[in-house]
Amino acid sequence: MVVAWGLVADHPAREPDVVGPQAGPADEFLRLACLTYGADDPVRWANARALLAGRPDLGADSVHVAAARCDAVTLRRLLADDPGLANAEGGPFGWPPLLYLTYARHDPYVTPDAVGDAVAALLDAGADPDAGYLWHSNGPAFTALTGAFGQGERGLSNQPPHPQWELLARALLDAGADPNDEQTLYNRTFEPDDRHLLLLFEYGLDDADELAFQLAWAVAHGMHSRIELLVRHGVSPDTEVGGRYGVARRSAYAAALTSGYPATAELLHALGAATDLTAEEAVVAALFTGGEVDAGSVAAAVAARPGLVAWAANRGHRDAVRRAVELGWDVNRRARIDVPSDQEWETGLHAAAGNGDTGMVELLVELGADPALTDCRFQATPAQWAEHFGHHELARSLSDR
Repeated sequence: MVVAWGLVADHPAREPDVVGPQAGPADEFLRLACLTYGADDPVRWANARALLAGRPDLGADSVHVAAARCDAVTLRRLLADDPGLANAEGGPFGWPPLLYLTYARHDPYVTPDAVGDAVAALLDAGADPDAGYLWHSNGPAFTALTGAFGQGERGLSNQPPHPQWELLARALLDAGADPNDEQTLYNRTFEPDDRHLLLLFEYGLDDADELAFQLAWAVAHGMHSRIELLVRHGVSPDTEVGGRYGVARRSAYAAALTSGYPATAELLHALGAATDLTAEEAVVAALFTGGEVDAGSVAAAVAARPGLVAWAANRGHRDAVRRAVELGWDVNRRARIDVPSDQEWETGLHAAAGNGDTGMVELLVELGADPALTDCRFQATPAQWAEHFGHHELARSLSDR
């Protein structure tokens, strides 16, 4: 289970800064129609559709509304009178028109012809293909490409790509948008769909740090197709991954084994990765593979990876959890479960409860897990995690404990 990677510390789920008073139906439509990374985005889009249904002529004199609606006729008329409107900031978010086009989500059936004509109208008039905004003044920029590609921490249903994302992204890249788009790459990390990478590689994606991050996520989540794609495009299978979010730096091969993905480690070796492990890494790898453990290296392994139980519990790896606790790992140690980091977020019992994994819950309680402990992000108990994710019977069982 991935629980909103970075939701608290890294990328707070808040809508863009609203610039100026929200006056009139045009601004209200734009406020509702766009992907803002808030929990209520799908409801906003439905309300935008309803507003538009009652006012089909809305925005006849607004370049920003015309962009969001992919109304090329209106765009070309307005831009012919004033080409400067192509980059004019306005609307409720203070965006140029191109951003309202790429972040609009109110119309899931918008046609390729409408999108192609609208984005061409703006780009032909001089719209900046690298236009973007800073989310509550924090970088990196959420660019037009970011909007086109969509996705993010809340998943596809809440943060879908633009209905014509590939056509739109290609138009932006053809016009000179930078393929090394950090926020785009981050937002598209979580799903195994690699079509965005294929397109960005076609236009010159080559940022070594960002590609190492993509490899790190793929290795820690067993995404074999992504690993093969990255290696085909020049990323070394011996790349050292980690270094963000408290994840220790180690070789991709070692990261796969210590994350509980031996098949991924085998793939990396087949692609040319060296198989060297430190003594501590070998202990952790053995917990997942069932291999022999060097007793003399256990204490150092526990010290190097104290949050291992939470990670293994989230993976559903019961043998690794049992062996780890028997060897001295703390069953109640909090850690992250989205990445193999020892930052103190939640316990293994929280992870198992959220996953509805009754067998893992029973094992953890048997091994001494405390159902009364709260996590460090939401101050919730494992029972509350189970309830939040819809596992009501398990929640009652944990509450009774």
